[in-house]
Amino acid sequence: MSIRPWRDIIRRKSRQIMVGNVPVGGDAPITVQTMTNTLTADANATIEQIRRCEEAGADIVRVSCPDVESTAALGKIVRAARVPIVADIHFHYKRALEAADAGAACLRINPGNIGSDERVGEVVRAARANGCAIRIGVNAGSLERDLLEKYGEPCPEALVESALDHIKLLEDKDFRNYKVAVKASDIFLAVAAYQQLAEAVDCPLHLGITEAGGLIGGTVKSSIGIGSLLWFGIGDTIRVSLSAEPEEEVRVGYEILKTLGIRNRGVRVVSCPSCARQGFDVIRTVQTLEDRLAHIRTPLSLSVLGCVVNGPGEARETDIGITGGGQGKHMVYLSGVTDHHVQDADMVDHIVRLVEAKAAEIEAAQIDAVPDAAE
Repeated sequence: MSIRPWRDIIRRKSRQIMVGNVPVGGDAPITVQTMTNTLTADANATIEQIRRCEEAGADIVRVSCPDVESTAALGKIVRAARVPIVADIHFHYKRALEAADAGAACLRINPGNIGSDERVGEVVRAARANGCAIRIGVNAGSLERDLLEKYGEPCPEALVESALDHIKLLEDKDFRNYKVAVKASDIFLAVAAYQQLAEAVDCPLHLGITEAGGLIGGTVKSSIGIGSLLWFGIGDTIRVSLSAEPEEEVRVGYEILKTLGIRNRGVRVVSCPSCARQGFDVIRTVQTLEDRLAHIRTPLSLSVLGCVVNGPGEARETDIGITGGGQGKHMVYLSGVTDHHVQDADMVDHIVRLVEAKAAEIEAAQIDAVPDAAE
């Protein structure tokens, strides 16, 4: 039996679609999505929440459009957003037509749920005319009755069959600008369904573990489910579903991607759990640094270790490091090399300044590396 190199992630080959100006699938970066929880009809509140998601790094944001008031507000929301907006439509096909005309970059809709073939045709024509993608979203909690009768319970085969049925309705209309999700709250069910679907289709796959739970429980559950699929090369865009503010979903999504080495954004913190050897309060220091460095978008690494047991070794692998020492004096590492000491009282402010300076240095180097178009 051949064993794949332990760091290798061989990404599944999918065709690429466009969600607004964001490519999804193919060799495009795996995108991070979230969904607002404001009333969409309240355009200002929704825009404010989208802005926070954008600051956290969201590539695409979904908003629910259950009624006319929501689609009426969508145009203002789309114009204000800096990222593509997905309109979440469930059963009323007219909301999809209104959302497409309002500028939605993608419609989240299951074609088989909106009625007749004529209605499917209307949605496809509206999507095509407005340059909209479509996201088919199969969910174990809302499978079609005939599939539940056929299989007895939600299972991978039922989720995949549902997805293929919806796909056929679009393919029959010669519409291929779509992506698909087969979500479940059971990670074993979701992972198995995505694995089967990945073998059956070439479209981009949107990953998620639905109804995952609160911030801690949902993060763990999503990390195992989404992370397992990404590790095996499956997935082109992700949404971490949490009972938490949507910007937290974005942050967790990036942590999953960073941990797998797929996509980096912001500061990757390496820190110890702390013990009696610690030279400073590691837990509180890390919490403070994460809050104060949340604005950094440039990928870089920071190690925060309480003592010299593992501190020097971890610091050698990071851009900036701090290791606890005795009598309130701690060692600072730059690019893996011991550089200087800092006193306890100045430590957090000092690290923040170092990280901000390093981020600016990296950004400047990247700008310098781009050839001048005029030359």
